[in-house]
Amino acid sequence: MRHFLTTEDWTREELQALLDAARVFRADPFSDALARRSLAFVFFNPSMRTRSSFQVGAHQLGGHSVVLEPGGSSWPIEARDGVVMDGDAEEHAREVVPILSRYFDMIGVRSFPKFKIWSDDLTDPVLSAFAKYASVPVINMETIVHPCQELAMMMALQDRIGETDGRKFTLSWVPHPRPLNTAVANSALLMAAKFGFDVTIAVPDEAYRLDERFMSAAQESAAANGRSITMTTDLDAAYDGANVVYAKSWGAIPYFGRWDEEAALREKAGAARFMIDEEKMARTDNGVVSHCLPMRRNVKIADAVADSDRFLGVAEAENRLHVQKAVMARLAVEARS
Repeated sequence: MRHFLTTEDWTREELQALLDAARVFRADPFSDALARRSLAFVFFNPSMRTRSSFQVGAHQLGGHSVVLEPGGSSWPIEARDGVVMDGDAEEHAREVVPILSRYFDMIGVRSFPKFKIWSDDLTDPVLSAFAKYASVPVINMETIVHPCQELAMMMALQDRIGETDGRKFTLSWVPHPRPLNTAVANSALLMAAKFGFDVTIAVPDEAYRLDERFMSAAQESAAANGRSITMTTDLDAAYDGANVVYAKSWGAIPYFGRWDEEAALREKAGAARFMIDEEKMARTDNGVVSHCLPMRRNVKIADAVADSDRFLGVAEAENRLHVQKAVMARLAVEARS
């Protein structure tokens, strides 16, 4: 049995097959790929696009979905082993996940990091517990990575620019009033490197370097493709000749749990200058720009850029529906074999 937890576990050829299947579903949305199957979508955190696209996708494939919200409409769940459960959690993943596996044919999980101790977040405790105790396929709907989002990104990029090998992909940190999850940045880096881009990561300070697990995996993919991964604080160098600019804000890992200090670092590094505007995009090679959404206009990306035909954020968001159907259909076939 196979899960879809991170694109690190899937080859480029396998991911391309998912993208090809997604295009088939885009052209012909309805099938019986999930007929007589039930799916649980477990949301530990809020969602708009993820929840909508997974539920609509399951319906279009003939399946039935149930949304569970631990701590909201369902009991709070503890995922860590060996914990004295005298806090908010009423039940443990050791019981919950095997039971859900008996009710459902597939389980999706969305659980954000706690933003206190990165070494704890890096273990991805909730997703890991579901994958460990499930006897049905598990899909990552965003934890410390967001593989479905970046399949959607790659689909949008292939649709617009075609061949990706040897093109320049700039992953640009952008401002936000508060520190955010590194998940989309991690996944964008992994996917761009796996699909043969030369990747430049633009950050306001070296403290915004992504975790070494993802940097190393991207370096390995880049080397296999004869490409490179670079990081810079020089915005001109980051944008010069870029074919793709991908915008994302994330918190500096060394400052996890010390966000007041991180705010001071942002101020010192001149973080506001990282907003994507027409002047920066003019340095690109007729580049396109995208964002995973939600997006704060005129903080992350200026209106003039977001409202131009260069912006792929809406197309990328639509693609969430198609790529997730491809993932669910693929896992259903593998579970039957």
